[in-house]
Amino acid sequence: MLTKDLLRVSRRGGGYRPEFVDSDREPLAARVIGCYQGHVGDSRATLREALTDIERESDDFKLVRGFAKLLDREATWAVRAPLEPRRARETAFRAAEQVGVVTETERAAALSRAGDRLDTTADAVAESLYGDLERHEVLTALDTWDPADLVEQYNLSLAQTALFDATEVRIRSDDPKRVVSAVKRLRLLYEVQQLPPERRREVGGTDREVVVTGPDALFRSTRRYGTRFARLFRTVAGTAEWRLSATVDDRGTERALVLTDGDVSVPGVDPVTEVSYDSGVEASFARRFEALDLPWELLREPDALAAGEHVVIPDFAFDWAHGGFRVYFEIMGFWTPEYVAKKLSRLADVDDVAMLVAVDESLGVGEEIEARDHRALCYSGDVDLKTVRSALRPYEERLVADAVADLPERLEPDADVVTLADLAANRGVSEAALDQVVFPDHERVGHTLVRPTVLEELDDRLSPGMHLDAAETVLDEYSLDDSSSVLSTLGYRVEWEGLGGGVLRGDPVG
Repeated sequence: MLTKDLLRVSRRGGGYRPEFVDSDREPLAARVIGCYQGHVGDSRATLREALTDIERESDDFKLVRGFAKLLDREATWAVRAPLEPRRARETAFRAAEQVGVVTETERAAALSRAGDRLDTTADAVAESLYGDLERHEVLTALDTWDPADLVEQYNLSLAQTALFDATEVRIRSDDPKRVVSAVKRLRLLYEVQQLPPERRREVGGTDREVVVTGPDALFRSTRRYGTRFARLFRTVAGTAEWRLSATVDDRGTERALVLTDGDVSVPGVDPVTEVSYDSGVEASFARRFEALDLPWELLREPDALAAGEHVVIPDFAFDWAHGGFRVYFEIMGFWTPEYVAKKLSRLADVDDVAMLVAVDESLGVGEEIEARDHRALCYSGDVDLKTVRSALRPYEERLVADAVADLPERLEPDADVVTLADLAANRGVSEAALDQVVFPDHERVGHTLVRPTVLEELDDRLSPGMHLDAAETVLDEYSLDDSSSVLSTLGYRVEWEGLGGGVLRGDPVG
């Protein structure tokens, strides 16, 4: 993004149009690049003098400065001075206090005294005094684009700068989910509206428009928020087909800005990935929830839900591990009363889905959420996992009960040995759903079903005094991983003999 003083826009007809450049400006871009390349090893001050000459000869000094601003960010600068500047200044100033510098002769005497203290010359001290000021920094390297790339990067940066003072942005893209994901990660206020059928052909056949608003009147427009708008544009421009319309506060006058994929070409645009979650509350919840061994898969930013003429994309969804059921989960942190009211109205229009809403207790809207048939989970600080777990448990119980109802009373697996986990996965149910099923041909050994003939064979092959390692080798031949349950079923216990390992003891069942 450029600084606002380098913004070039046209306000003809009351609009607000960035003055993009095309290939005709590549020679000027090449000259600015060449100026930087020719001044590697020189100070900023020297480089700026050369750039000033280009500005005088150009018909658009702002464009030259815009190119230079982008190249500055790709350049490597270094401080080059005989002494560390700060140390040189401190020593010279102490010497000056003792000498009392008024005349040039006294200045020279102070520098000479400082040089003696630093074991160097007065000239070295003088050269180092202000070596760390920006104008004295030296250009040491330049990683840059070719002229065509610089023009493209300039157009992108110009568009980002034009959006800095936007109060509302409307985006249509052939990849709306990617846009919404970026909006949420940047913590921008937004809503998704459904477009009428006649407008869905305008951009990639999308049926949604993402409406992003600026800071509420309660907050004053901030540089941070404007920067987020600019970062959002990088993601928008990275989709194949898009159209962006914005309302811009142009020094107190509202103006309309419209951009499309035909205006800005941005090859290799990086999506917004540095911010993973809307807030630390969401990040903390996701990290802690995923560390639990629960029959739910946490999904970030699931499918969109119809909410009247709008669309709601909840923060998360809990997907039942055995398929066929989803619980949506929204986390409402602290926002302005107006935004909360809008969020509540959207939730009221979401029908026929299971939804949990974690709401910051400071908002005081838990009862309103409950009145909209969604379960409210109040929190302070972090979302409480126990509360979420308790809210999910009734769904689990119902799903398990439904699965049990669909299972036959008896099951007769073909395998001699099969784990309950594998059998449950094959049947598309939870392991708990198998608790009421009878297995006439197998015996439950821990969490494994084993035919009695296998247990008889094992009883013949195992004996008291056998080392545990040897016994487990035998069990491995039958794909039995739960050695403790099998050995217990066969009447054995393990006696540990120091570092030498375990030995089977007890009376086998046979």
